[in-house]
Amino acid sequence: MSVCLSFTGCGSAAYVDGASSSSGSEDGGLPFALGSDGQKSGDDAGAQSTPASGEAAAEAEPVPSGPGTRDNTPVVRVPTQPGTVVFGNDLVSVDASNSSDGYISVEYFGSSPKVKMQLTCPNTTTYTYNLTIGGGVEVFPLTVDSGTYSIGIFENVAGTEYSTCFRTDFDVTITDEYGPYLYPNQYVNFTADNDCVAKAEELAYPANTDLDVVTIVYNFMVQNVTYDTQLANTVESGYLPDPDRTLHSCTGICLDYACLTASMLRSQGIPTHLEVGYASTAYHAWISVYLKETGWVNGIIEFNGTSWELMDPTFAASASAAELQEFIGDGSNYDTKYIY
Repeated sequence: MSVCLSFTGCGSAAYVDGASSSSGSEDGGLPFALGSDGQKSGDDAGAQSTPASGEAAAEAEPVPSGPGTRDNTPVVRVPTQPGTVVFGNDLVSVDASNSSDGYISVEYFGSSPKVKMQLTCPNTTTYTYNLTIGGGVEVFPLTVDSGTYSIGIFENVAGTEYSTCFRTDFDVTITDEYGPYLYPNQYVNFTADNDCVAKAEELAYPANTDLDVVTIVYNFMVQNVTYDTQLANTVESGYLPDPDRTLHSCTGICLDYACLTASMLRSQGIPTHLEVGYASTAYHAWISVYLKETGWVNGIIEFNGTSWELMDPTFAASASAAELQEFIGDGSNYDTKYIY
């Protein structure tokens, strides 16, 4: 029997026939409400409209100016849809052939003007995405390791009510633990032809290590991208970042900062989280990276010559070093809800 969902509030879902469902933010954990991104307490928790250029990165360890010993050739993984493990019906196709690499591919064939997908992970966290109508195949990460995932596709009926057009469970065994954080996906969407990939190659030219690359890319973001207060105040639900758009405009909201940074680092073969959650009481996006020498470095903000501390390129570009230190403290102000 067909059932309907009503997406209300911040996107919690409830079946109108009385059966309960897993709840999650309406737009993949991005209750855009990311229009509060810079207003009120703001996406950037006090970000200024005129950022201080690179103040937080002033202590970053210098990197060589000539050619480095690290190979800076882009390594862009291309998602494929081999069709060996496929679920769906006449309205939707879910290709899970590459789930071991940490992603699935989804394509919607129906005519509904608004379609949502819910992906519930083995730890019961539910991600809710908007599918792009007529957008062809879209890629979504599997970020909670191995286990049973549930997927549901829902077509808009009227207002906030959705009918189920497909639902299934499928088992996943992740063999490439870094795959979800190296492949592009709907929120970190880049290809080998993107200008951001060429820019990352250029920036990584003098680097000797992955740490050098992270340092250079981070400083580039801090010094060249400004916070877009107008966009933050007008952004609508379903907003998706575009790394090249941010690179060329040199402006964006927190999701744009995180997307461009993650795209450049992933294209250099450095596993990178795009993380969404709360910075104090503000909904926000930032990044974490994996370094071979130290493992995952979560939420770094600056390199003091010895170690990284809390990386958040939006905050770093938008506030003074003193404001950053007061807000960030020991990192407890950050609460990750979703990883892309």
